[in-house]
Amino acid sequence: MTINLIADMLVACLLVATIVTCYVLAKRIERLKADEAGMRQTVGALITATDNAERAIAGLKSTLGDCDRTLEDRLRTAERYAADLAAQVEAGQAVMERIGQIVSAATLVGAKDARSEAPAAPAPVSRLESAAQSAAAIRARAARRLEEQAA
Repeated sequence: MTINLIADMLVACLLVATIVTCYVLAKRIERLKADEAGMRQTVGALITATDNAERAIAGLKSTLGDCDRTLEDRLRTAERYAADLAAQVEAGQAVMERIGQIVSAATLVGAKDARSEAPAAPAPVSRLESAAQSAAAIRARAARRLEEQAA
């Protein structure tokens, strides 16, 4: 009978230990389920954020493409303007050379006429003076042509 009593007490102790272990495991399972629900919410929020980021990236790619096209158009336009400006500068230099030649020729003709009357005028000192003299010579020729047409 003592052995039965010792065996019953041992079984009772084991049952109490089992009940305590079951209670602890039940609490852990509840925490895991709560963590699972939180994890599901976190995963859902992460999926939503990922979708938003993908849409934003697509929008940025579209904007980048638009900017690239706009920049390309502006660069082409700038290149055309640069080419036009270079051509105009070259034409202006050619005009300045022709004006310089005209002034030189007018100075030589004026010097030949002035030799008999007065000493020769000094040569132009700068391009600005040369351009001014050229403009005066052109104006004088235009005035003579108008006088000839009027007569």
